[in-house]
Amino acid sequence: MVIPARTFIISLTPSSLLRVGLLPLLFQPHGSKTLLRPLPAKQMDDLWFRFYLAVLISSVIAARAFRRKSVDLSGVAAGIPVMVIHTVAGYRFAVLLLVFFFSSSKLTRVGEEKKRAVDAEFKEGGQRNCICRRQVLANSGIASILLIILATLANGQDRCLDTNESKIITSLMGGIIGHYACCNGDTWSSELGILSVTQPRLITTFKTVPKGTNGGITLDGLLAATVAGIVIGVPYILVGLITAECSANVAWRQLLVVPVAAFAGLFGSLVDSFIGATLQFSGYCSVRKKVVAKPGPTVVKISGRNILDNNSVNMVSVLLTSLLTSIACIYIF
Repeated sequence: MVIPARTFIISLTPSSLLRVGLLPLLFQPHGSKTLLRPLPAKQMDDLWFRFYLAVLISSVIAARAFRRKSVDLSGVAAGIPVMVIHTVAGYRFAVLLLVFFFSSSKLTRVGEEKKRAVDAEFKEGGQRNCICRRQVLANSGIASILLIILATLANGQDRCLDTNESKIITSLMGGIIGHYACCNGDTWSSELGILSVTQPRLITTFKTVPKGTNGGITLDGLLAATVAGIVIGVPYILVGLITAECSANVAWRQLLVVPVAAFAGLFGSLVDSFIGATLQFSGYCSVRKKVVAKPGPTVVKISGRNILDNNSVNMVSVLLTSLLTSIACIYIF
């Protein structure tokens, strides 16, 4: 059954989110007892403000993106609730989502003519896949789950990465950082790597392959992935200076988010390429003169097995990168 977008959005009010677990936010422990009492009115007002702000901003962005053909209606229906979850959980998580969306959308339009010549799935406005709902969930679904858990444990308050305060919260935040560094790194490496003057090499054999081959890597693409991770790490720190309260010693250590995010961007791109080279089909179509992702009578196989599609590859690489960074942050912070 398909749930209308409007119904889904309305169901994500602070009151209804309490029933699905995101807003025990609305309650906090009372002393040493297990009884729960309502949060202060000021904190409740802040949660409602975040909710309405998220709906407003996401609706404006969705309308603009739809007009520019960056997303389809299914992407809008999935994107607005995702933005609500990110914003209610904390402002800087909403910022990470927006940085990923805007930077990726911008880079998708860079070199459109060259991409159109080699990318069989390229469409006007950079919209490669009409099932944009799946793209949204592949790139934000795991983060949304982590944020639901984080918001529940942190009572909707922003925290610093500090295992002395909470290993679980530090781990969850590290996973979210790794999530968006991976997503951003994969997108930047794909969008800029395909424009590289050098021919890509398959990550499993290092043999040269046509541009657009899943699992093909270039030095330009790998550098782009690293920078994309940094682009996620920097705003995470900057917004945290405003939204989180840390001691001086803990605050200085937050700068380590930048190298962690840079590594996650590069690592995520490499993992994505490896999975793409092995479990995602790539072949050259003699009719279209392009690399395609499905086998056929006019297609000569280049690499990979026809097991996963692009969204599935993205989700697996995001999951592995998030797991790695969540563990790493426990030891680093």
